[in-house]
Amino acid sequence: MLTDFGYILLFIITAIAFTAVLLFTGKLLRPNRPNEEKLSTYESGEEPDGNANVRFNIQFYVIALLFVLFEVELIFIFPWATVFGNEQLMQDTDGIWGWFAIVEMLIFIGILVLGLAYAWVKGHLEWIKPETKQPSYESPVPKQLYDKINQKYGR
Repeated sequence: MLTDFGYILLFIITAIAFTAVLLFTGKLLRPNRPNEEKLSTYESGEEPDGNANVRFNIQFYVIALLFVLFEVELIFIFPWATVFGNEQLMQDTDGIWGWFAIVEMLIFIGILVLGLAYAWVKGHLEWIKPETKQPSYESPVPKQLYDKINQKYGR
């Protein structure tokens, strides 16, 4: 006889075996015709320019953190809404838990709104595209000399 944990272990082993069988079958059936285009490194269909070890704009990280913040907010609001929608709980406690839940959620959302307002005021939500600077090269040879050479050779 299996215990509850035994069923979970059996389910995990079955899932791993099923995935391995599917991947192995796919490898056997699919065609293997590598070419230069398939083996090239690309991002979003574009050819890469320069070195991949470049510094990213800090704005990427700020936007990612704000996204995670509001995803966590949704994780907390969903169970709250589920419990708040339970009419039996509201009737058994004479509505006290209902008011407590509303105030608690308003405080929670208020803190998040203050954080969003702070990020907005600081300008973290504005996407500023960085300007690329073209290197300037000052030639030690005077421009007049280049002009004479170009006139002499008809360029």
